[in-house]
Amino acid sequence: MIKLLPDLIINQISAGEVIERPASALKEILENSVDAGALEVKVQLEEGGVKLIRVADNGNGISKNDLPLALTPHATSKIKTLEDLQKIGSLGFRGEALASIASVSNLILASRKLEEKHAWQIQAKAGRLSRPEPSSLVDGVTVEVQDLYFNTPARRKFLKTEATEFSHCEETFKRIALSSPNISFTLQHNGKIRRHLRSSDVTQRITQLLGSDFEQASLLISEQAADLHLYGSVALPTYSKSSRNAQYFFINGRFVRDKLIAHAIREAYRDVLHLDRHPTYVLFLNMDPEGLDVNVHPAKTEVRFRDPRALHQFIFHTISKSLASPHQKLETNNSMAAINEESTPSAAAYVRQDPMQLGRETSPPFHYHNLFGAGIKTQIPSSTTITEQEQKQEEIPPLGFALGQLMGIYILAQNSKGLVIVDMHAAHERVTYEKLKSSLDNHTISMQPLLIPVTFQGDGLDVVTAEENKEILSNLGFEIAILSPTTLAVRAVPTILKDADTVKLARDILNELREFDTGQLLTNKRNELLSSMACHNAIRANRILSLPEMNALLREMEETERSDQCNHGRPTWFEISLANLDKMFMRGK
Repeated sequence: MIKLLPDLIINQISAGEVIERPASALKEILENSVDAGALEVKVQLEEGGVKLIRVADNGNGISKNDLPLALTPHATSKIKTLEDLQKIGSLGFRGEALASIASVSNLILASRKLEEKHAWQIQAKAGRLSRPEPSSLVDGVTVEVQDLYFNTPARRKFLKTEATEFSHCEETFKRIALSSPNISFTLQHNGKIRRHLRSSDVTQRITQLLGSDFEQASLLISEQAADLHLYGSVALPTYSKSSRNAQYFFINGRFVRDKLIAHAIREAYRDVLHLDRHPTYVLFLNMDPEGLDVNVHPAKTEVRFRDPRALHQFIFHTISKSLASPHQKLETNNSMAAINEESTPSAAAYVRQDPMQLGRETSPPFHYHNLFGAGIKTQIPSSTTITEQEQKQEEIPPLGFALGQLMGIYILAQNSKGLVIVDMHAAHERVTYEKLKSSLDNHTISMQPLLIPVTFQGDGLDVVTAEENKEILSNLGFEIAILSPTTLAVRAVPTILKDADTVKLARDILNELREFDTGQLLTNKRNELLSSMACHNAIRANRILSLPEMNALLREMEETERSDQCNHGRPTWFEISLANLDKMFMRGK
């Protein structure tokens, strides 16, 4: 026989979907505070939120007559018609969260609207409501949830330790606080204040919650297209993490986890991030609510888009463009750091004469052309020393001028802010890689015929691969001929790689081609092949470079996209400001 379920059982079933753990209840309550226009929210937790969740805000409040409805399933003030459901602007809208929480806890809801003489409160014990009674409250709403899951022991058994449950609550608190920087938030656990956030702007709130390290290693972005506006901070690849924990994406103020968005961001980082690392970001997307469906799951973190492809491309291109900007750390991060930086003398005031008195050669030696090409302009001063007049701040390039080499590995340079240290192999690898990508895209990879072909012994797979991929090899600038069932001859190589070890390069390219389907080469797999080719041409450790060669590489880096990281996501350079150097040597003390 089919029977209608009692309301309490219905609410507990809903609670199973919506209120997975204390953090889920906290999320729903905090979203109500934001929707109510609160400017101050205080959160108290005990025993990870299992014993007590208390949220007090100074929002619009709930009238006496509406208090029982607030704890009734499917009662809400946020939508009234089907049209409202299609353009939701609030965080909450389903009208079931408080009722679900009340069905699995002892809940007290107190509120006072400003026009009412005093506050009122209502209690719910296992879903049974009391009558409203007077209460003492200045304004807004206070929700107190006691003994969560006391009447559903099976659910309570699935909860983790107090520390684990609190960490989930703190993460929920962090997400809401990030989405609403204009609201001041306080988080207290077991009588101890864990977070106190004053109202601020977006960048300050991000720093408050993710720390100054993230601020220093992140780029500010803001891009608009049609009704889409994407803004926030994306961390440099060097600040990547081993997990996805530090990834925050908000749509119209709502934290979401969406595969399409995650894929777009991952693709933007693909060329600068190691495969087992994850990017860090705090991003906000504002868009027309009618282009978004948030009524997908009771938890409201899943969404659907009317035009997913356009959104994917917008997010991908916005972040990719930001990460591709050369010497981005100088332009973006210094402007962010300047907000709270202590007043110090202008960096230009510290520019001194080159302490090493290194000369600037006016005509680079022959092997400079082999490394960087004859068309590169070095932009090196013609005088024998660098004077203060020549090094006016506006004339000094971002990565400065080379001073010398360290251990045959690093280039030391001086710019207007201090010392720049460059990993010459990693930097040259990225420069070569970007050149190869650009040339392949434009079908302009030039081929350098070898005066004397280089032969080498190969196995059967090498021969077959060379035979089956003649066209692809030609597009990449190679000509590899088959002389016998076990002998191959390299007759031409890409001009940009003509100084590489020809045999090793050819073997590696053939090995790479074995793993690719022909159709994949010019799509998602081609960059892996080009990266391998670039590595062969990169300057090796202990290679002694002249000053013009060093400066040429610095200028190339400044003009090359994504030059802040090598092809594997590692940094190619660091800057140490003169102010920090002065601190190290205790100057001025």
